Amino acid sequence: MDIHKLSGFTKGWFVGDFVPTIVPTKDFEVSIKRYMKGDKEAKHVHKVAWEITAVVSGKYIMAGKEIGADDIVYLAPDEPADFECLEEGVTVVVKAPSAKGDKYLV
Repeated sequence: MDIHKLSGFTKGWFVGDFVPTIVPTKDFEVSIKRYMKGDKEAKHVHKVAWEITAVVSGKYIMAGKEIGADDIVYLAPDEPADFECLEEGVTVVVKAPSAKGDKYLV
């Protein structure tokens, strides 16, 4: 058994085709992301990958809609989204495939 700390990974991403990772794979990516009120991500799309965000805690605005605990958001390829944290919280994100460079600002 190996034990790792989330702080040892880039922006919470711990499975995927990048370094560091626990499981190197091109099939998918997984992250646990912690946000503080006011954190933002610019509007972007993934041209290849789909992405699921599960909200564990906190409140956010994503693609113009308010989301919170127990909400699960699915974004298809080419579907634009931005993100703003309204209340400190945690999300779990799964993206597939793990495609390097598949993030395009719009």
